[in-house]
Amino acid sequence: MSNPSILILPGDGIGPEVMAEVRKVISWFGEKRDLAFDVSEDLVGGCAYDKHGTPLHDDTMAKAQEVDAVLLGAVGGPKYDNLDFSVKPERGLLRLRKEMDLFSNLRPAQCFDALADFSSLKKDVVAGLDIMIIRELTSGIYFGEPRGIINEGNERVGINTQRYTESEIARVARSAFELARKRNNKVCSMEKANVMESGILWRDVVQEIHDAEYPDVELSHMYADNGAMQLVRAPKQFDVIVTDNLFGDILSDAAAMLTGSLGMLPSASLGAPMANGRPKALYEPVHGSAPDIAGQGKANPIACILSFAMALRYSFDQGDEATRLEDAIEAVLAQGARTADLLGNEGETPISTSEMGDAILKALDDSL
Repeated sequence: MSNPSILILPGDGIGPEVMAEVRKVISWFGEKRDLAFDVSEDLVGGCAYDKHGTPLHDDTMAKAQEVDAVLLGAVGGPKYDNLDFSVKPERGLLRLRKEMDLFSNLRPAQCFDALADFSSLKKDVVAGLDIMIIRELTSGIYFGEPRGIINEGNERVGINTQRYTESEIARVARSAFELARKRNNKVCSMEKANVMESGILWRDVVQEIHDAEYPDVELSHMYADNGAMQLVRAPKQFDVIVTDNLFGDILSDAAAMLTGSLGMLPSASLGAPMANGRPKALYEPVHGSAPDIAGQGKANPIACILSFAMALRYSFDQGDEATRLEDAIEAVLAQGARTADLLGNEGETPISTSEMGDAILKALDDSL
């Protein structure tokens, strides 16, 4: 049998730097854990536009459809700000999500003990935080029709349509319930059923799926605005949160900053199972391309490495190895290793991107 396949798309800015550290980790698992992957690499975003005149070449899209998982670094930068909207770097990422039909976006918010002081909230509120926000990614107000800006009388009117079908809600609800069964068996569904018909349907369908298929999972419902308040007030009350595209965009960013640094946060976007049973999958750090520090060795590679840990868990059924990698990162942080984004006191000296990667490899060696 062939090895599981991964397509690496480093992208722009700091993407190539952080992805280089991921490649070192992938190699380690092949050499030390007999867990080898067939790895290929291609272009996405601004670098793809520079070479092909498009942010995602059709051949690259075809490769993404064939592999077991895609790992993406970051896209974009000021160099491309004046491009036509249709060829901006971000369109490459959106095409991947759309054509792979990646409807379930997993955004963990985990606060490592060594970094609890970095949160803007009190340490006791966030220490030990480990929640997962599942955002529906391919429908809702970002995709609904009609949309646009029209002239109405003497003024312009902006129109966006919030639209969900039962099947779109049901499949992301199942994703949330399945994940909860592997965690603490709790799901909180968030919408605005008090003022939006789409929210009423969302609540009804989530409840129906729960009652028919997942009665063992604890389910609660919450209005999304209250959910935002509760994330700041008492985030550890949550395990898995499932919500629509718009609210998920907002709530996951709020939860991200509970942990103190975007450089620590991975994500996964999952679709339907392929013929081999693995889901269509794209893994990427939450942070952007950070062009201001690109090429300087200042970037934090942990979010990208944790994205590979998510791939181990959700694409390759290697949960124990994913935990090994997460524990190695926690050990490195506990020893005081810090990239520039994680410095808390004046006089501290940051380590470089590659030094952080090497420290994680050493901690992995120590775990054997």
